[in-house]
Amino acid sequence: MKSKQSKGIKYEKSQAKKHRGKHIGGPGKEDYKRGKTKAEVKDWNRPVHSGVIKKAIKKGVKEVVSKSGFTKQAIELAKKKGIKLITRGKEVK
Repeated sequence: MKSKQSKGIKYEKSQAKKHRGKHIGGPGKEDYKRGKTKAEVKDWNRPVHSGVIKKAIKKGVKEVVSKSGFTKQAIELAKKKGIKLITRGKEVK
């Protein structure tokens, strides 16, 4: 019997493939990795907040992909720390 994957895991894998990375996943680990670039993927119905960016910094993540965008504070923090934010297939400037 085939195991069911959660919607979030499927989204992580699809984004890893889209961004030419290898899906990693798991608690405390990045969601995908492309070379030395680690990335976090969020399949949320609300914008990603600055707390997620702070955790990503601690993990050494350099990209955050969000299905529903980012809060203003998250965008400001990411710019300061040099983290690339991606939503709906486009980089947030």
